[in-house]
Amino acid sequence: MWQNLSLRGRINLLLALLLALGLAVNIGRQVAEAGPRVQAEDKSVIRLAREFIEMIVADLNEAPDPDARLNQIARDLSRLRHVSIALRDEAGSPLTQPRTDVDDDTRAPPAWFVSLVHPEQTAVSVPVSIHGKPGSLLITSHPDDEIAEIWDAIVTQLEVGSVIALALFLVMMNVIGRALAPLQSLADVMAELEDGRYQARVAPGGAPELAAICTKLNHLAATLSDAIEDKRRLAERTVSLQDVERKEIARELHDEFGPYLFSLRAHASALAKQADGRAPNAEAVRKHGSAMLEQINALQQFNRRVLERLRPVGLAELGLRQALESLSRLWRESHPDVAIETVISPALGVTGETADLTIYRIVQEALTNVFRHAGATSVNVVIEPVAQAASDGRSGARVRISDNGRGMEPGQKLGFGLVGMRERILALGGTLNVVSGDGGLTVEALVPTAAA
Repeated sequence: MWQNLSLRGRINLLLALLLALGLAVNIGRQVAEAGPRVQAEDKSVIRLAREFIEMIVADLNEAPDPDARLNQIARDLSRLRHVSIALRDEAGSPLTQPRTDVDDDTRAPPAWFVSLVHPEQTAVSVPVSIHGKPGSLLITSHPDDEIAEIWDAIVTQLEVGSVIALALFLVMMNVIGRALAPLQSLADVMAELEDGRYQARVAPGGAPELAAICTKLNHLAATLSDAIEDKRRLAERTVSLQDVERKEIARELHDEFGPYLFSLRAHASALAKQADGRAPNAEAVRKHGSAMLEQINALQQFNRRVLERLRPVGLAELGLRQALESLSRLWRESHPDVAIETVISPALGVTGETADLTIYRIVQEALTNVFRHAGATSVNVVIEPVAQAASDGRSGARVRISDNGRGMEPGQKLGFGLVGMRERILALGGTLNVVSGDGGLTVEALVPTAAA
């Protein structure tokens, strides 16, 4: 049952139990104090009544009619509160009846409460003698009205305390409900986010802790919305780039590969005709053969350019170090005014084909952005191993490309190239961060490797 209760229900239940416990402790305290209180009152009344009787009966024999005076005293004293006084003869037979009535304005206590508080009555006999005739006045305690008053106070305390506890419970339940109201809003917004409505937001409210959670959830929703939008734009851009690349490859095949093949076909036909003749012209054969060699060489260069676009040439054959050195050398030759320093740690070791290609593409994309947009004069490329580059504990490589250019403008978003690289690295379990400052731009990536 407890596990099925909501947080509001649990707090309200605990509050109700605490209020009920407090009321029960208070009532129990009054019940525990009732017995000593009644006993103290009983002894005090008996003692005062006895002293008073002993004082007034001392001169009883001097009265004109001692018997009538004694009866009058017994009747008058029977009206005292908490006690009853009965006149008895020498044999102990009662001559008057004590008064045992209880006030009508008090509530009659239950029998169990009377037995618990004052189970036995106290009686004291005061001897009297009239002209040598012995008798006694029997003082009997009757704390029924005192017990009734205590019981009435307990019942009143229970009623008033219950009303106050109920009022406090209702007030606290309302306060708790208002304080926890943002939880329902949080649950609703989370459900909307789960359904893909990433524009949903929750109004911060309630306690400072809940308001902070609401703010963080809104920030998370905004970040998630931006990430989904970036992913959508990246997918759209990827599809667009694929179409553009296919068109370019098709155009190059049509415009370059096609004419070369047509020319080779023509020269091959000419050679075949020369072979069919009775006296082949050596000069013509040499001419056609030279033309075919030139066209084959052009086709090889064209094939190399296409392969370079699809996959870095020499990466698998020469390795990552030589491929990056070749890439840096090409950039130095085309931009001699920019100093490029590439440092690859000797402890890097074997990283794996996927990691090699990812590292190469990161450096290639970063250098392309530097020469296109940064206006830098110095670029540093550092590749070194790290103990942990993935969330599953795999080791990897840290790739850091920094320049002294102008960096990014405030609020400027990453280009599709870096966004695509970030998605690729995230898919591998790594990270990519771009930090822009007054000293230029730094691209740092952690790429998990296959060495572990």
